Amino acid sequence: MRLLALLQVDIEKKMEEAPDSAYEIGVVIGSYIPFVLLVVIAYAIYYYSKKKRG
Repeated sequence: MRLLALLQVDIEKKMEEAPDSAYEIGVVIGSYIPFVLLVVIAYAIYYYSKKKRG
């Protein structure tokens, strides 16, 4: 649970303070990157564990 707390970003506040739309797009993409990396790491662990067993 602490990991999720570390990954939370106040996106709404950043969107309000954004100078233009390109910054908003960057904030959205940047907020999804940690979650995408966690999914990729979890899949890699699953794949290599399955490969070792079979």
